[in-house]
Amino acid sequence: MMPVELLAAAAIVWVAAAFIALLGAGRILARALLVLGGLAAIVAALLSLPEGTASLTVPTSLGGGPILFRMTPDALWLMGFGLAPAVLAAALATPASKGEGGWLFGTAVSLLGALGVFGLQDGAAFLIAWEVMSFGGAMMILSERLSAAKGRSVLFMLALLEVGAVALLLAFLLLGIPGDSLSFDGFAHAGASFGGGWQALVGVLCLIGFGAKLGVLPFYEWFPAAYGSGSGASGAVLSSVVLNAAFFGLSRALIGWLPASTPAVGIVVVAAGTLSAVLAILYAFQQEDWRGLLSFSSAENASIAVATLGASVMFRADGQMQLAGLAWTVALLHLAGHSLAKGALFLAADAVFRSARSYDIAHTDLLRRSAWPFGLGALFAAMSLAAMPPQAGFVSEWYVFQTIFQGFHLSTLGDRLVLAIAGAGLALTAAVAFATFVKVLGIGLLGRTSRRVSAISGGTAAAVALLGLCVIALAAGLPAWLPALDRSAADMFGVHTPLAMHVGWVLVPGTGAPIAPDRSFAFISPSLLVIAMPILSLIPLAMLAATRRFPVRRAPVWYGGLTQDPERASTTGLTFSNALRTFYAFIYRPTLTTTRETNGQPYFIRRLVFTHDVAPIFGPYLFSPLVRFVRFLAGKISRIQSGHLNFYLALIGALLVVILALTLI
Repeated sequence: MMPVELLAAAAIVWVAAAFIALLGAGRILARALLVLGGLAAIVAALLSLPEGTASLTVPTSLGGGPILFRMTPDALWLMGFGLAPAVLAAALATPASKGEGGWLFGTAVSLLGALGVFGLQDGAAFLIAWEVMSFGGAMMILSERLSAAKGRSVLFMLALLEVGAVALLLAFLLLGIPGDSLSFDGFAHAGASFGGGWQALVGVLCLIGFGAKLGVLPFYEWFPAAYGSGSGASGAVLSSVVLNAAFFGLSRALIGWLPASTPAVGIVVVAAGTLSAVLAILYAFQQEDWRGLLSFSSAENASIAVATLGASVMFRADGQMQLAGLAWTVALLHLAGHSLAKGALFLAADAVFRSARSYDIAHTDLLRRSAWPFGLGALFAAMSLAAMPPQAGFVSEWYVFQTIFQGFHLSTLGDRLVLAIAGAGLALTAAVAFATFVKVLGIGLLGRTSRRVSAISGGTAAAVALLGLCVIALAAGLPAWLPALDRSAADMFGVHTPLAMHVGWVLVPGTGAPIAPDRSFAFISPSLLVIAMPILSLIPLAMLAATRRFPVRRAPVWYGGLTQDPERASTTGLTFSNALRTFYAFIYRPTLTTTRETNGQPYFIRRLVFTHDVAPIFGPYLFSPLVRFVRFLAGKISRIQSGHLNFYLALIGALLVVILALTLI
């Protein structure tokens, strides 16, 4: 089958899965169809790269015009890597089996919406697909019933996503009015004719619209509550293919629809992405729930990609096409590795829930009690998100810094300072991310406990192991993967940057023509690291084997004269993150509360209840005032519903007078 036919088959299969799941019968069949459609789409992406797909006319019309569907190489790249964890999440049973049918329906709808976002070439159809994708995510979370407050968190998510949808609608109207068309080809012509002010306005509207799903500030504040109300399977879908679809939309808007954008657009995007990344990872470090921590981490990684995309806009506005292509390519590499690693850890979170009946980041000792492939996959995923070599996250973040450091090529001092400050912010982000995933792996999986914890199922262990191996395979095989993006880079920037980003199996920044690694600004080779690091590990293994000749003396730990209890004296998530919480108290504004429960006598305490939290930044100062304002308006407008017939007749009469007046004018 041709790639376009495979994508059409995937869409049909997902529609069938949605109907079957909605009817509540044949859930195994619906799950199988979800997986089958995902595999078909991945195969289509592999067959279509690096050229992209041919145009396909959708057999329906919207507004009297045809609807075209075509996927560019960058869309196929983001979709393919995003679908890998989504397919595995769909293949595994969710922890909330009671809502399985609704979850399958929501997943199928989300995948259909994401496919439309990746391929539709018309503004009206795109907005429908965008809303369908949001609706599917809400259905996934609501159907799982894992949180009593799921309704409130989903409404908060949908409210912020609708703010983004309105911003996108305004941007589409501004781009469609000059050419009297909502086709994306017309958007590019309209964007090229805009002045600097109009380009900045459209760019900010697109940043708000797509940033609502990417978690750009202030929108990342819906992430922990919404993700925390669903399972890890829902998080794997939302943080992979859905997140990648949102980034593709932003990339297409800033690079494709605004081909002559001013540096101001890039500066705004870089600033928003950098500040979002810093705040998101700071709050991720304080989370004690797997889903909340990983959701903030998703916002952080998406924001890093957004900041890199903003650097691409700045380089292009300055005429540095090679560097613009480099920054754009790096953003795609970063999201590819993030999709695989984050999907693995979200599935690991579900494994923790099934074993310990809680998503808390607490001592479970699961790595010792489970099959070694599970531990290997989780380790590789955590290493990647912590930017440790030789994983994909290390390679992409190395490229991010190499790109930002090229800011000295920009012609103005202000632009150079923007990228220098962004580099400092991203460095802080990388440092806190390292500590965050040390906490996840060290406490959440390695921590010893005497509690009874069941072993992880073979299917979940295999899925986590497969995604972990894909993370390191992406890094090691990156020289072979990079040519897949060359066509898109050539079409958008007129350069072949992906081909200049490696010399053989050595990766270089790709700032110009391919050169010898020893003359490059910097170079790494994850392919060689994958070979060298196991060999180097033989040294400590040999030292460990040598120590077996000597007896090991073990001394008990002093517990202040109390009975020894290693589990109670071990490091917890709170103690691990408390130092940073104290240092950044001006951001966190931490709260500590201790409540005493008694039998009525103040001197006989039954229990002490200790609670701690960090205060959100935008909630009390932005969202809460808006909520109060909306409720105030609703209270005033509700008076219209008086129930008096004469009042309603008066309103109808006034409306007729207005219509007649407009007609006479």
